[in-house]
Amino acid sequence: MSRRGDPRRAPPMPRAQPGNPQNLLQSFQQKMQETQAALENETLQVSAGGGAMTIVITGQQKLQSVKISPDVLSAGDVEMLQDLIVAAVNEAIEKSQQLASSRMGEVTGGLGLPNILG
Repeated sequence: MSRRGDPRRAPPMPRAQPGNPQNLLQSFQQKMQETQAALENETLQVSAGGGAMTIVITGQQKLQSVKISPDVLSAGDVEMLQDLIVAAVNEAIEKSQQLASSRMGEVTGGLGLPNILG
């Protein structure tokens, strides 16, 4: 007896085809993952205070290093140092976010998707 018309049997899965929206979605997801992984390895260097402080940050907004000129420390102005750190870190984060947005925009092709990096 054939089970062809048996309603308990799940229909066969459609075969993957190049124009299949599911394939396009999988390809898109793959590219997004690759781009996010690449951003982890991309770095930006930002200077503040005329080079008194240098920040290195990844494309995923993770600080890698902070370099402070000895001249800043010898001045003994703690408040200035604190302001310099805040300014440099904020600028580094902003530039990193711009880089990430640019890279993701290349993948999404300007689809106007919200920021999915969090």
